Amino acid sequence: MSDTTANSDRETLAAKRRAVGAFGDRIFHGITAASALIVLALIAGIAMSLVVGAWPALSKFGFGFLTSTEWNPVTNNYGALVGIFGTLVSSALAMVIAVPVSFGIALFVTELAPVWLRRPISTAIELLAAIPSIIYGMWGLFVLAPFLSDYVQPWLNDAFGDLPIFGYLFSGPPIGIGVFTAGLVLAIMVIPFITAVMRDTFEVVPAVLKESSYSLGATTWEVVRSVVLPFTKTGVVGGIMLGLGRALGETMAVTFVIGNSHSIPNGLFYPGNSIAATLANEFTEASGGLYTSALIALGLVLFVITLIVLALARLLLMQLSNQEGR
Repeated sequence: MSDTTANSDRETLAAKRRAVGAFGDRIFHGITAASALIVLALIAGIAMSLVVGAWPALSKFGFGFLTSTEWNPVTNNYGALVGIFGTLVSSALAMVIAVPVSFGIALFVTELAPVWLRRPISTAIELLAAIPSIIYGMWGLFVLAPFLSDYVQPWLNDAFGDLPIFGYLFSGPPIGIGVFTAGLVLAIMVIPFITAVMRDTFEVVPAVLKESSYSLGATTWEVVRSVVLPFTKTGVVGGIMLGLGRALGETMAVTFVIGNSHSIPNGLFYPGNSIAATLANEFTEASGGLYTSALIALGLVLFVITLIVLALARLLLMQLSNQEGR
């Protein structure tokens, strides 16, 4: 009888534990689902508020708001093309500079650097990511811009000024501030983020795969090209898109060095503007409903650009995932 009673008690206790566990799972599921829905609700709320605030400007200017270069608060004529151009060009220039540098740093830290040197370099990269953007802007204005004006921009003008494409890109007065300086500062700012993601993804590559390639006589570059990159391509693309998203939305650092000129620059050395810089410079001084609405419309355009970039990144990652194993 005692054995039967003991077995019955154990079964009852196990049933109670299963019931408690199932109840806890339901609570956990509800909390996580609510958290995800809160994020979606926040994004939808932000988008809706931007659309409502931007509607007066969008209804007045229509599609011409995206194609007009005029920005005149006196006559209440506004266009977003200058800000869109400056945002895309400065971000593209930043990625052209930052991606190869970040790849080289991550590769050196994970594959080439001595063990005693890896930790200091990784710590320095993390410290760069912790510097506030306004500090980057002040440094770019007071240190980097004079250096570029005195040494780099005159040399680029002399070296590439006569070439068909590069002559256009590297043309303009060597005054230090402009789209080129903004792109360079953005590159320095996003390098730590891209490097950190690449480094972490490179470190998860199984050592047996790399050692097998080395045993077959492969060089370091061949191992990176044939083993490391195919294994980590999803993480690498994700890190690049993370840096691009940071560059698109950067405000204070770009405001300091881009020049804040409401005109399409004729070269990288000319002053320009970006959407974030325009918002930072003019939102507190906006007077009148249409002026404020135009600034909110700029924010809506930046929001849409960021969504498009993230959507393209997600599609690229899905395509890379589907191609794995082929």
